[in-house]
Amino acid sequence: MLISHGAEYGCVLRNPLTSTVVMSLADILQILAMAAVWGGSFLFLRMATPDFGPVPLVAVRVAVSALCLLPVLLLRPAWRTEFRANLPKLFLLGLINAAIPFPLFAYSTLFVTAGFASIINATAPLFAAVVAGVWLRDRITVGGFLGLVVGFSGVVLLVGNLPESQPGALLAIAGSLFASFLYGVSASFIKKHLSGVNAWVTTIGSFGFAALLLAPLAILKWPVVFPSAESWIAVLLLAVLCTAIPNIYYFRLVLRVGPGKAMAVAFLIPVFGILWGALVLGEKVTPGMLGGGAVTLLGTALVIGMIGKRHGALPTAG
Repeated sequence: MLISHGAEYGCVLRNPLTSTVVMSLADILQILAMAAVWGGSFLFLRMATPDFGPVPLVAVRVAVSALCLLPVLLLRPAWRTEFRANLPKLFLLGLINAAIPFPLFAYSTLFVTAGFASIINATAPLFAAVVAGVWLRDRITVGGFLGLVVGFSGVVLLVGNLPESQPGALLAIAGSLFASFLYGVSASFIKKHLSGVNAWVTTIGSFGFAALLLAPLAILKWPVVFPSAESWIAVLLLAVLCTAIPNIYYFRLVLRVGPGKAMAVAFLIPVFGILWGALVLGEKVTPGMLGGGAVTLLGTALVIGMIGKRHGALPTAG
């Protein structure tokens, strides 16, 4: 999950598609690389959650991510001042943007495939549009409303074709949908209360406070059997490769080519989520998953303006 004011991840922020910048080959390759690593986050969740448990895994993830980004904050006096001035807001952001949704997505991967979870994550822009319409009075166009209907129909199709679901799978899916909803809430919260704060400050604040919030429960829930070396490698890759580093490059891409083009990465995340799950874990890709995912992404494209004229939304990864 990523955060930026004017730039997602605290999930998903919506911006006018006004950029006329032509992307270079390097920009396109960067988008593909970010989609690949964010799609890989669901693979690493699938690999490490059974050993760690959802809460301990996420606590390690956000703590390592925050520590990776912290030196940048410490080197910028102006950013440190912004951080101190917005402590209560950053605390709340850490709760709704990471401390609650991240464990819910991790829990869902105990029941569904990495590809399935990545498609559910792609509903975040849909929820962001609904929340912004209600909370910020952000007008939803006819095309946007159609996109919401199509997008959520895709989710219904996706869940209805879930093969061989385990007991508790539907509850886990509901939890991941609620996590996507919280990403939408976070987007409006950032726009309303943290729009003037530097994106690095909101990112570090979100991950740092999430780590503090989850630490006591992570200690209580720490697995009796120490996680395997493979699981530790997976969670560290999740924290550094799929969480901390992509944020840095994503912010730069937004500034260079604009949010409208940069958010194209959102549509590639499920592709890589499905791909990595199939290649590495041998997960089955069903026609229902492909069909439901395609309908969901079509609805998302309508909502955020990839089809028709609307506002952009920036991507989120669980």
